[in-house]
Amino acid sequence: MAAKAKPVPDGFRTLTPHIIVKEGAKAIDFYKKAFGAEEVARMSGPGGKIMHAELKIGDSIMMLADEFLEMGAKSAATLSGSPVTLHLYVPNVDAVFQKAVAAGAKVTLPVTDMFWGDRYGKVTDPFGHEWSIATHMQDLTPEEITKAGKAAMGG
Repeated sequence: MAAKAKPVPDGFRTLTPHIIVKEGAKAIDFYKKAFGAEEVARMSGPGGKIMHAELKIGDSIMMLADEFLEMGAKSAATLSGSPVTLHLYVPNVDAVFQKAVAAGAKVTLPVTDMFWGDRYGKVTDPFGHEWSIATHMQDLTPEEITKAGKAAMGG
């Protein structure tokens, strides 16, 4: 009899993003170039489409699959964007941001020092998914963040 499986498999976090893309193989290549993703697993399906893939970025796994409209799996491109932002904390936001842009991401918010203590910027990848990328620069209390936020917002 097999040993009891762990409720959260090794290498995974409690919350794991699972995105749907058009051209999954190209998306995997992009995430490798842009974010240094490591391909952990890939299961091909009909016509070479990706049924399931796992990519490791930093200490986290992200799942990915190709769009399968017949199964209700729609990509951000088909939906004209996604309401979800994937957030990535990194040691050097400026370097990762530029690497993502060089790989084909579109700048949606240039890297800026933010009032909550992060150096932060946003890009949209070629597959319609928005990524916020940040380096945490200083620990602030909720009160300090509120005060800085009011100042940043003009009041």
